[in-house]
Amino acid sequence: MLQLPIYLDNNATTPCDPRVVEAMLPYFTRHFGNAASKSHAFGWEAEEAVELAREQVAQLIGAGPKEIVFTSGATEADNLALKGVFEAYSSKGNHIITVCTEHKAVLDTCRHLEKMGASITYLPVDSGGLISLPRLESAVTEKTILIAVMYANNEIGVIQPIKQISDIARKHKVLFFCDAAQAIGKIDVDVNKDGIDLMAMSAHKIYGPKGVGALYARRKNPRATITAQMDGGGHERGMRSGTLNVAGIVGFGKACELCMSEMLEEQGKIASLRNKLEKGIAEMKDVFINGHIDFRLPNITNISFYGTDGNQLLTVLAKNIALSSGSACTSALTEPSYVLKALGVNDEQAYSSIRFGVGRFNTEEEIDYAIEQLGKALSSLRQKPMTIK
Repeated sequence: MLQLPIYLDNNATTPCDPRVVEAMLPYFTRHFGNAASKSHAFGWEAEEAVELAREQVAQLIGAGPKEIVFTSGATEADNLALKGVFEAYSSKGNHIITVCTEHKAVLDTCRHLEKMGASITYLPVDSGGLISLPRLESAVTEKTILIAVMYANNEIGVIQPIKQISDIARKHKVLFFCDAAQAIGKIDVDVNKDGIDLMAMSAHKIYGPKGVGALYARRKNPRATITAQMDGGGHERGMRSGTLNVAGIVGFGKACELCMSEMLEEQGKIASLRNKLEKGIAEMKDVFINGHIDFRLPNITNISFYGTDGNQLLTVLAKNIALSSGSACTSALTEPSYVLKALGVNDEQAYSSIRFGVGRFNTEEEIDYAIEQLGKALSSLRQKPMTIK
């Protein structure tokens, strides 16, 4: 039986899988020790749980457990990677290459680094959201210390040519950092096959808890050196001080374990639901999918509804269907999405866009309902004039 409201905003966050919650619960109560307490069993139990989770996270991405640094989320991991590399490699250079469609956690950190003396190149994208590899390579200078390109975009789901980017980085002996918060657990991400040196991850995008994430930092060939940005007790091998969120880390590890065992099957199911949604919406006319339709995540579609204000459409649907106009980190802003604008779309198309994020717990019945309600809302709103803000 259909239960309302239904949730189709799984790129903003995902519900915590009940199996993840079950794994976490003992670490709030019976096993409440501090993982840094080395003198008694409570601390030993917590440390053992953290190290198991470290292995589970590492296995999902093809890394070694000692290459995983736990953080409060992907935003902190982005900051640690960018600021940590900038400080650690200052004697080599000050140039970082990134992309204009990166998450704000990367773009705003880069702007902060510019105030600290960094030189940042912001690469443009084409109408599908992809960067130009020749343009990337031509941007590399003798002062370049880092290339920062996200694996898959959080608003349009477009997947960048990660291996080719890493090949360019290797050729010029430059580190490659990747924000993979939207990609891990949804598609196969392997840091060695992909040639990634630093990578940000988040638990709450893969049915784990909020407030925990990790930075992968390669230990050899090449070794990615980062300077800690949080000082204190020297936790996480000196790279990130602070008492570890043991329960959250356990949940992150369990979420990664579940993704490892279920990802292939889940990809097919979720892509099928996404395609069903797109097919139903296509019949409504004057709609357009934003971003490349071949190189993208299986769970996301970003659609512009011509002649309609996207925020008004969201408001009409909000009681029964959870959707968004883009990144949850910028949803309070009234400006059109900077990601869509980077694709070259006009204001009307950008303002009329909605992001749909299908997830593990969505059903065909929910997709059918969403299509039906969208059709009704669209028909009603298109009878009113659209106002560009």
